[in-house]
Amino acid sequence: MKAALLMNHGGPEMLTYGDALDPTAGPGEVVVDIHAASVNAADYKVRLGSGRSTIKQFPYILGRDFSGIVSATGAGVTDLAVGDAVFGVCDQGIEGAYAEKIAIKAAIIAKKPDGLGHAEAAAMALTGLTALWALEDTAQLKAGETILIQGGAGGVAGFGIQFAKHIGATVITTASARNHDYVRSLGADRVIDYNTEDFTNVIRDCDVVFDTVGGEVQVRSYEVLKPGGRLVWVAAAPEGYRPTRDDVQTLRPGVARDRKHLERILELLQAGAVWPPDITRYKLAEAAEAHRVSESRHLRGKLVFEVH
Repeated sequence: MKAALLMNHGGPEMLTYGDALDPTAGPGEVVVDIHAASVNAADYKVRLGSGRSTIKQFPYILGRDFSGIVSATGAGVTDLAVGDAVFGVCDQGIEGAYAEKIAIKAAIIAKKPDGLGHAEAAAMALTGLTALWALEDTAQLKAGETILIQGGAGGVAGFGIQFAKHIGATVITTASARNHDYVRSLGADRVIDYNTEDFTNVIRDCDVVFDTVGGEVQVRSYEVLKPGGRLVWVAAAPEGYRPTRDDVQTLRPGVARDRKHLERILELLQAGAVWPPDITRYKLAEAAEAHRVSESRHLRGKLVFEVH
């Protein structure tokens, strides 16, 4: 099979297009012929070798979420069949979606409805899963609460805006001026231009902050929470930082991979509560360029590889 291969830790130029061994389905697994795979911020961090992302053996195939067609089933798989359209997210600690094929546990992927394109399904898989775990399972956001979502134009935050609005929360978000109309279209009630306004000067008493940006943004986010508030983060604060407030909760969602949450995304999609993000499409051979855009952090929606 063809794949985007990471040859070593380093810049985007470390990604090359080449050949890799075809995967096989072990017990409880299926092989999926990938039609679309999405790019996540975690991917470039793994490429750089930042944090705990040191890879033991190269070449390595990045990529966590995808959509495609089942082409083989392993022993014991009874709920999926060859020809089924599916989408999903690799198990924690496992990657490999920047490729034409992937082997994955059948239990953690879901059937893709006919009305949802492969690119759209791939774009919603990890972002939707993360936002659901963050807001529904972890923050337990409720109607009538106020939430600040940091970095609203991104994939996870964009899904979060829609979902928070569906719950019945008042949604405030940060975004550059060019993305204000976009995040308002997702349901944001108030948008703060992070280039010209300091959010800590203009908002107070949030019940929840959902931080998808990290760094100093997370440090300052504590200032806008009311006592008893919850800060839920998926992007880390500066290394060694310890929260200065003991009257709020700091929560990190455990984004488990399971079919139930993927089917919850489809349920919300069918209800019109959420919809796919803006998508910029690339070929697998253009992985280096997609990473340059992803690493800039100034993108709207999702970057997706069209594979088949």
